[in-house]
Amino acid sequence: MSAARLVVSRHVTSDGVSVLKLAGEIDFNTAVGFREALADRDGALGHRTVVDFREVTFMDSSGINVLVAANRAAGEGGGWVRLSSLPAAVHDVLRIVGLDEVLCLYPTLDHALEISPPPS
Repeated sequence: MSAARLVVSRHVTSDGVSVLKLAGEIDFNTAVGFREALADRDGALGHRTVVDFREVTFMDSSGINVLVAANRAAGEGGGWVRLSSLPAAVHDVLRIVGLDEVLCLYPTLDHALEISPPPS
């Protein structure tokens, strides 16, 4: 049995927004790497971050916990975390636990990168 794998690429836009592109599974085995990828150089979670879920095939409660912590930390620091391009299975998980009403979800990466503040 092979361990679940998550590949994360990160870049920063010209206006300082961190963009994480994920591919694979977010679960107990990969959540630490996901959390570390969300952290900035000082270790703070997601000041202004867009997470592109386009290639995520699975997410369990471990990923939910990481997202909740990042969203809370970003909000407390005056920033935000936006999620884009969620596959139906991931969107369903967020909907079931009510986080689709708490987290900022966008249909595409381009929409999430727009300058306007996230919806309230």
